[in-house]
Amino acid sequence: MLCVAVSCMDYKPTGEIDFDYRNDKGIFIVNEGNFMYGNSSLSYYSPEKKIAENEVFIRANGINLGDVAQSMTICNELGYIVVNNSGIIFIININTFKVTGTISGFISPRYIHFVSDSKAYVSDLYGSKIYVVNPQTRKITGSISTGKHKSTEQMVQCGKYVYANCWSYDNKILVIDSEKDQITDSITVGIQPNSLVIDQNNKLWVLTDGGYANSAFGYETPSLYCINTTNLSVEQKFDFDLNDSPSSLCINGTGDTIYYINKSVWRMNVLDTNLPLQPFIPYSGTLYYGLGVSPRTSEIYLADAINYVQNGKLYRYTPQALCVDTITTGICPSALCFK
Repeated sequence: MLCVAVSCMDYKPTGEIDFDYRNDKGIFIVNEGNFMYGNSSLSYYSPEKKIAENEVFIRANGINLGDVAQSMTICNELGYIVVNNSGIIFIININTFKVTGTISGFISPRYIHFVSDSKAYVSDLYGSKIYVVNPQTRKITGSISTGKHKSTEQMVQCGKYVYANCWSYDNKILVIDSEKDQITDSITVGIQPNSLVIDQNNKLWVLTDGGYANSAFGYETPSLYCINTTNLSVEQKFDFDLNDSPSSLCINGTGDTIYYINKSVWRMNVLDTNLPLQPFIPYSGTLYYGLGVSPRTSEIYLADAINYVQNGKLYRYTPQALCVDTITTGICPSALCFK
């Protein structure tokens, strides 16, 4: 094992650099950086070569990524990096890492979800809306009002319906008809749903963190929900302990196994009727901050923020939980995007 001020900027790419990972099936690591410091960054890791490249965005483009990079999604060989506090989405070539364009006009964007080649949704922390954008023109074309639900986060889709979690001081999953761009229903879950996935049986899984002590919205036991997307009923609810803080729910490529962080990393088959008793990857006295499972190999990638100040780490595990590589990342690695 190998151990080892943005708003004023011109976003036009500058400089030349010899990056070309055209035939590589690697992973992008989105490093949040620190709020108001403008020190977010993008790393890239090649599992085949066991090579990591840090600061690839600024090295390829000659400009900083911005303030709090939140997430990244790939569509049609383009990577869409959502930079929260800078209010912008950078679009990059996923082989050369060079910027090909931007989408702007958001308040505090969080995630982008592609409905089709010509339509995507962008969630927002403060916007009380989900933006509708055209990836081809790179413009905001409309919005979906979320009413009293002031923030939206992750989005997943089953059929024509998109499900969005309202995390901050909320307990709802919004159901959006992607053909009409309208919210048609909502699902009540526990306090602060922070992540969600769709499994191979078209069931929606939602993880809640329960809020925190003395919160105005309440504080309760965190839970994991399995929801029937046909009738929106809760089929199963698994309760954690009150002091637990589960997060980063994700699923493997075949959609039969979910993973999440709760101090340690836990693994659970979607047909299980109880939460796992033993961790998949035990806690090691550090800060596990992001989690991803390769859709091709089912390898597990675990991001470690360490202390939120120094450069973080990314650990690579086999499906049998054997650590086979460790790399250094940027500050606060959180989101993982598989090429």
